[in-house]
Amino acid sequence: MPIIKSAKKAARKAVKNTEHNKEIKKSIKTALKDFKAKPTAANLSKAQSEYDKAAKKGLIKKNTASRRKAALVKIAKAAGVKPAKAAAKKAAPAKKPVAKKPAAKAAPAKKAAAAKKPAAKKPTAKKPTVKTTK
Repeated sequence: MPIIKSAKKAARKAVKNTEHNKEIKKSIKTALKDFKAKPTAANLSKAQSEYDKAAKKGLIKKNTASRRKAALVKIAKAAGVKPAKAAAKKAAPAKKPVAKKPAAKAAPAKKAAAAKKPAAKKPTAKKPTVKTTK
């Protein structure tokens, strides 16, 4: 049993976080079961979303989520399921081009600043040479 106040709080927080993590893992498992039972675009999207949420919360690593999502897509392709994004793009009607209003007069272009020449270096003073005799 922790004695220090901060250690007590950390123990309480660990219990709470464990419960929260279990809920997220459970939602991943149920989404995965739903997808495997009936592979549809909606179930695929739901499962991928659950993996993204878990990776964002730090429950699983980003690459692990990516690897598992890729496996889901592989299963979906084998079942002949099209991703939801591709289906939505095809179903959406083409938008009509909106007439643009004439732009207000553009401000006159600023004159380019004259290129500055590098400052001339000052000649360095030469040190007098000292002749030594033996």
